[in-house]
Amino acid sequence: MITQYLDAREFLTACGTRVDAELDRRIEQTGASDRLQATMRYSVLGGGKRVRPALCLAAARAVGGGDEPALAAACAVELIHAYSLVHDDLPAMDDDELRRGRPTTHIAFDEATAILAGDALQALAFELLANDHERSPEIRIALIQELARAAGHRGMVGGQAIDLESVGKTLTLAQLETMHRHKTGALIEASVRMGALAAGANGTAALTALTNYARTLGLAFQVQDDLLDVEGDTDVIGKPQGSDAARAKPTYPALLGLAGAKEHLATLRQATLASLDSFGPEADPLRAMADFVVARSH
Repeated sequence: MITQYLDAREFLTACGTRVDAELDRRIEQTGASDRLQATMRYSVLGGGKRVRPALCLAAARAVGGGDEPALAAACAVELIHAYSLVHDDLPAMDDDELRRGRPTTHIAFDEATAILAGDALQALAFELLANDHERSPEIRIALIQELARAAGHRGMVGGQAIDLESVGKTLTLAQLETMHRHKTGALIEASVRMGALAAGANGTAALTALTNYARTLGLAFQVQDDLLDVEGDTDVIGKPQGSDAARAKPTYPALLGLAGAKEHLATLRQATLASLDSFGPEADPLRAMADFVVARSH
């Protein structure tokens, strides 16, 4: 088990070290294509905060489990996240050349290999869940269903489609939040729910409370992302500052103004933390993660 955290950054570092070691082991060194393997490793093991795996492990702790039951789930959500970034950066999507302070996957390798790497990472995520034989068949099926729903047309991919359809348009706050509940929030919600499910919390009041926590946290994450696109430093955030505005993408600052977006973020933070009122110190990692999300600089 990861040792007791002192603050969110230390907790993230500890979770990231554990998850990265497992991902490194799971992405085999040999396969049908050495280049594809190298591209997968570049896409997954090239940095990142590991927020989603940390939320998964923290949720397992919050319902009385340790890190081990949720480790495969934590790796799976990070693989889906990594695949989504590879595909989002492609010329046909956001056409980005910089991610986490280094060339995006299709720039470092090539477009076709980047697409295949993303496909392979997505498949590997579900393979990890299916092969986690320490979990019961019922839990494995529940985890696979949770991740599939969050990653597909009812979740992340559906949100990305709305995002592409909304370029150059002015959305209402409700429309903007619908988009981000899918594009960003669905995988964050799945991360929390999967951690709790892996630890045996299916059908409990705790799972309901954690779901509410994750839904508001997902929106808060996106509001802060939008604020960083306006106020962040390219060298710190790891991608070009102002890229959303340059593409005429709908954002919280564009709709609410900077002050309004910050006020909305504060409201979401309060709601996120209030969702954990029924928990004791076992949910402190989740509380620390909420504060980290709204205060992060990249």
